Amino acid sequence: MPTDQPTSPYPPRVALNRRMMGPVRSAITARRNVLELIPELATRQPMVSGRTGVRWHMVMDPGALARVFKDRVEDYPKSLVARLILEPAVGQSMFVAEGAHWRWQRLAAAPAFAQRNVEALGPVMSAAAEASLRRLSTQTGPVDVFAEMVAATFDVISDVTFSGGQGFERDAVHAAIESYIAGTARISVLDVMGMPRWIPRPGRLFSTRRLRETKRVADDAIRARARAGPRPVPDLLDLLRTGEDPETGRRMTPPELRDNLLTFIVAGHETTALTLAWALYLLAFDPGVQSRAAIEARAVLGDRCATAADLPRLSYIRQIVEETLRLYPPAAFLSRTARAPDTLCGREIRPGDTVLLPIYALHRHHMLWDDPDRFDPDRFAPGITRDRFAFLPFGAGPRICIGASFALQEAVIILASLLARLRFETTDRHPDPRMILTLRPHGGVWLRVTPR
Repeated sequence: MPTDQPTSPYPPRVALNRRMMGPVRSAITARRNVLELIPELATRQPMVSGRTGVRWHMVMDPGALARVFKDRVEDYPKSLVARLILEPAVGQSMFVAEGAHWRWQRLAAAPAFAQRNVEALGPVMSAAAEASLRRLSTQTGPVDVFAEMVAATFDVISDVTFSGGQGFERDAVHAAIESYIAGTARISVLDVMGMPRWIPRPGRLFSTRRLRETKRVADDAIRARARAGPRPVPDLLDLLRTGEDPETGRRMTPPELRDNLLTFIVAGHETTALTLAWALYLLAFDPGVQSRAAIEARAVLGDRCATAADLPRLSYIRQIVEETLRLYPPAAFLSRTARAPDTLCGREIRPGDTVLLPIYALHRHHMLWDDPDRFDPDRFAPGITRDRFAFLPFGAGPRICIGASFALQEAVIILASLLARLRFETTDRHPDPRMILTLRPHGGVWLRVTPR
């Protein structure tokens, strides 16, 4: 299904379905674009239910979402589909694990993402912004800024994870991650029909070799660090190696370290790269917003790159990042499986029901946002209040994304640095929002880039 073409003041959106789909059509649609499973009705109703082999419920009501994410989180573990897609790559890391196994890993990793440690990583983000500026400044024709932002954020995550990448084969890991997201992470018809996990999903059988190689690379780097000892300035690997569950003193084993590091590498560059690429497109789409952001960036930065210390004075650029996350949330479609009987929005939830959390529909819901498809960073201006569970780019509750502050800091540093010195303009190639594992701009984000 084609996306709506930009018609001022609306940037590209997914053309949601006008009616429900059966199991076969759902499976075909999900392989092309998961978001096309969402009916248009979901942007106007608190909850939509149906059946495609299993009973499912799409939940957009903030009160019901608070119940799923916070009040009864143990009763809504990640769905079978999510585990089938993610476990081959990241094992039982904290992104996939449930219950006590998740809890101790989260407690052990939490100090690594304390605000002081995130701020200490600012120089790596500033260096990546400077390198990206150099590359973009030499371009003479349209540039795929999504590819450029992937390169910039992968530089950041590999540097903060493995201190400059010594013993870490960046190209091999990057290629494996791209292959995994592009192919292996697609939903199978067997997933949609609720078939048991022991039935092989053919599309996922071909990723085994590359995933195995990626894990080998990470294992080698972990062993090398164990021999060499921690670095003078700890990186993420050092912080995770020394992190422990404060209740039991348990530390991560090498395989647990590997799986969590791979989780952070995948999530830590892909999601921020997407946010930056979509933000640059939106700024090119709306030159007035771009001009206002550039004035702020120039006033704060002059000709230098942003640092973590600049963030309090880059409030409008932070608003742009948040509005981008509203319109194009990287994790745009989540799913849970009900473990116990419950009631959401007055509707019966049975054990085994699939509870779908379409963040894309939530963020464009007509009962929660005024003119929801319009790009308007002032929605996030200081003093504006909204229901906490109406805006969920990082989830919420005890399982909120552990790297949220890291991602926001990185996005503001890179975006402000670019806007202070470069101007971005649209071309006749508009991005097509499609979700496989994350909400990606199919075809890239092609913009003209010129010095200010």
